[in-house]
Amino acid sequence: MGGVTLSPPRGDARPEPRGDRGGDAPRLADIAVQAGVSEATVSRVLNGKAGVAGSTRHRVLAALDVLGYERPVRLRRRSAGLVGLVVPELTNPIFPAFAQVIEQVLAGHGYTPVLCTQMPGGATEDELVEQLEERGVTGIVFLSGLHADSAADPARYAGLTARGVPYVLINGFNERIDAHFVSPDDRAAARMAVHHLVELGHRRIGLAIGPTRHVPSRRKAEGFTQALADFLDLPPEQAEAWTHSTLYGVEGGHAAASVLLDRGCTGIVCASDLMALGAIRAARTRGLDVPSGLSVVGFDDSPLIAFTDPPLTTIRQPVHAMATAAVNALLEEIQGNPVQRTEFVFQPELVVRGSTARPGA
Repeated sequence: MGGVTLSPPRGDARPEPRGDRGGDAPRLADIAVQAGVSEATVSRVLNGKAGVAGSTRHRVLAALDVLGYERPVRLRRRSAGLVGLVVPELTNPIFPAFAQVIEQVLAGHGYTPVLCTQMPGGATEDELVEQLEERGVTGIVFLSGLHADSAADPARYAGLTARGVPYVLINGFNERIDAHFVSPDDRAAARMAVHHLVELGHRRIGLAIGPTRHVPSRRKAEGFTQALADFLDLPPEQAEAWTHSTLYGVEGGHAAASVLLDRGCTGIVCASDLMALGAIRAARTRGLDVPSGLSVVGFDDSPLIAFTDPPLTTIRQPVHAMATAAVNALLEEIQGNPVQRTEFVFQPELVVRGSTARPGA
């Protein structure tokens, strides 16, 4: 690979090329364009000079990373500490999306993220937490963990508090846990989806959700029930008849949609994008077209979901805002500034694409 062509005077720091990317190496101007700053600012950052705002310095370092170059040795920071991130899985693309933002925000504050993933037959959440504590983490972020399961014992989190380990909980409120929670408004999400289908002319609308012991599922069911009452004047027992609880994932969505189609539903609201893809598969196995034969709404707006066939109408979780808020709250706790221990609820957004239409359209 060719050498890096930069314009600072002799002796100034230069980014070190990483791997063989082919073609010409980027110049100082390329880094400036990528970071959205002047070449002079890039030069100051690369040489470790003062007078550059922290956010600007971070953009320049990020530009180096994006362009595939190692940072000059003098700019490599020592970690401020380890922070654990416990996620239930990585097969659902919404979890890597959260993890990426969380890790970026942590790294921007100098912390090193430690990703811990659960899987069937693997380490449990409690075992992962024990391993993180053994490694001396300064805090832990839990994403869709046991805190969201109303059947789980919340004492595990009280134990963390007693041992002085700061933590924050994303997606799933539990009033028995004294902690900082960050959640999407699941009730509003279900209401948005139902309202969209009603406006299209649907009157038989089903809901496919995960296990009802999970707080997000229960809240979506509550929002769904209220929406049917408000928009279609249907009683709660009708909402219950058009609600099917199953496992999360494509297979669960397929199973739920099969039941709801048997009950005559022309539109289905799903608790995740993967469940929505399963619902589409169930419709097609019956020879139904989506959206003319069945309209489907997902939840999450996972990466690449806009490129499915058809592109999926879904409720977008505000991933970046939620993840950033969670990390900021955790860092306040780590720095000894207790934050309000309550639930911060973020509003989702309806994204209309090709999987919904008027019945028979």
